[in-house]
Amino acid sequence: MSNTVYGFVLTILAGLSTLLGSIIIFIKVKNKENMIVASLGFAAGVMLCVSIFELIPEGFSLIHSKYTSLFSILLCLLCMNIGLILSGLIDKYMPSGNNSLYKVGLISMVAIVLHNIPEGIATFLASSADKSLGLSLAIAIALHNIPEGISISVPIYYATGKKKKAFLYTFISGLSEPVGAILAYFFLKPFVTNTIMGMLFCFIAGIMIHISTYELLKEAKNYQKKSMVISFLLIGVVFMLINLFVFH
Repeated sequence: MSNTVYGFVLTILAGLSTLLGSIIIFIKVKNKENMIVASLGFAAGVMLCVSIFELIPEGFSLIHSKYTSLFSILLCLLCMNIGLILSGLIDKYMPSGNNSLYKVGLISMVAIVLHNIPEGIATFLASSADKSLGLSLAIAIALHNIPEGISISVPIYYATGKKKKAFLYTFISGLSEPVGAILAYFFLKPFVTNTIMGMLFCFIAGIMIHISTYELLKEAKNYQKKSMVISFLLIGVVFMLINLFVFH
């Protein structure tokens, strides 16, 4: 199997692992509120951990490979703030009626689509250059895509009662990763630099930090189960720290 085909296969599998997060909506639970709170808290912990311990350091490292430390820090902060502002605008203007839980699912889907495209680019480029590196990167991405799928499917399902709709939205977000690979192969490969990838990672980190704090945790807080929210937030953080320690 050529490195190019191998890169596409890994990227597709990593992206579609998001669908594994949808399995949770097919499990019958006695307490709907506990399921929602646990899922939102866990997904928020994963997103915060990915942003703080993976995307931002990786983004800084890529930018710093060309620029000074001070300029790299400033550029990282600028891209993060642009991401925060964009996510805030999406939150403000995205229609949702009176269903805040449905809105959380939609905004999570938008954020994860934006997040998965550069991940797809990175996975494809890494796999094309080094199969071993590509495999470890794909496994790490697949593991954190699962709770990201939860952050879409659970709010959408419990807001609408439609499993097919929740599954479809999660599937769309998963497809965005191979879309990144296709873009890299046909258009971006000659133009993608460390600086551009670093800026993208910091930009996505800003979006995901906003989603975690102002959407997932805010919505979970509405159910008045503070200890459960904190517990599953910490479980999400620990899950991702183990993932980062093992596969990076």
